[in-house]
Amino acid sequence: MFAGALDRRITLRRATKVQDELGQDIASWSDLATVWASRRRASARETLAASEVSAAITDVFEIRYDSAWSDLSPLDRVGFEGRDYDIQSVDEIGRREGLRIAAVARAE
Repeated sequence: MFAGALDRRITLRRATKVQDELGQDIASWSDLATVWASRRRASARETLAASEVSAAITDVFEIRYDSAWSDLSPLDRVGFEGRDYDIQSVDEIGRREGLRIAAVARAE
């Protein structure tokens, strides 16, 4: 994975639960890491595989592998350019070289 291709900053987010003033659990998102990534629009095949709805943006992000976020899954999110993306799939690139993240955001 070439460093020059990793020209975008994304934030990996994980679902957490916090308690409000009444002691009730509330779902929240906490930042796991902010990393360099490459981004591209998903191909037609990837879009169909993700069952994209018409009002959505499907992008593919590639990041360097790190054991701190190697357990990234569809339960997590990606933040990019003020938009939250729901992760559809996470695939390892090579042998711990990187991660390929297919993600969908609602179009505004």
